[in-house]
Amino acid sequence: MSEKQTLRGMATINYWADDMEAAVSWYSEVLGLSPYFKRTGPSGELAYAEFRIGDYQHELGLISRRYAPSQAVPGPGGAIMYWHVDDVEAAFTKLLEMGAKQYEPITPRGEGFVTASVTDPFGNVLGIMYNRHYLEMVEWMKRGNEVTSD
Repeated sequence: MSEKQTLRGMATINYWADDMEAAVSWYSEVLGLSPYFKRTGPSGELAYAEFRIGDYQHELGLISRRYAPSQAVPGPGGAIMYWHVDDVEAAFTKLLEMGAKQYEPITPRGEGFVTASVTDPFGNVLGIMYNRHYLEMVEWMKRGNEVTSD
């Protein structure tokens, strides 16, 4: 008997920013696109902006740090979400040139896997990765296959 998966896919990853206008500008340049959705707070300030990116239009949201939960700690956290890139070295270099700081150097992880991460100018960890499994899934989905829990 198959059971429906509880976690069905990444819906949105959110990054905090003290300066939302600067964060939107920085990520717009990194991603090469503008946010498709913005929301203002009660006093009219930009509170949230969201981008759809990549092969599956995953969402990256920027949230004003004023709305962070009380338990949120400033600075990098413990988990890193890695975005697939085709050229880790080129992406890593671009991020550093744009003012990000190295968090994890370019690190080979075995055949077909390379990771690196930076801390963006707003204190969030942004992971990048070449991942052959990601590319295999993209190709598999292009052939009309569907992901199931079986």
